[in-house]
Amino acid sequence: EGAAEGGLPLKIPVAHGEGRYFADDRTLEQLEMHRQVIYRYCDDEGKINASCNPNGAIHNIAGICNKERNVFGMMPHPERACNDALGNTDGAKIFQHLFGICAPQPA
Repeated sequence: EGAAEGGLPLKIPVAHGEGRYFADDRTLEQLEMHRQVIYRYCDDEGKINASCNPNGAIHNIAGICNKERNVFGMMPHPERACNDALGNTDGAKIFQHLFGICAPQPA
């Protein structure tokens, strides 16, 4: 699970085996300073804690973007939660959120 920046928790499938996010302290500091951490693993109430981190990702990081906010990567699989037939549409919210933050900004 993860929460959109300051938003409600989302149920997103996780299927990455041993993969997890890791970075050194300087990189983490830069990511936080530039607001590049887009998603974190959280519980159903949006609380970020070790028990909801399925793989030990540092700082519960589930998704990040570059400084320009036009390249994004994440471990969970929102594409597996985009249709009522799949029993979950929270993945569509992630794509809508990403399209919003990656949209061209007026000059």
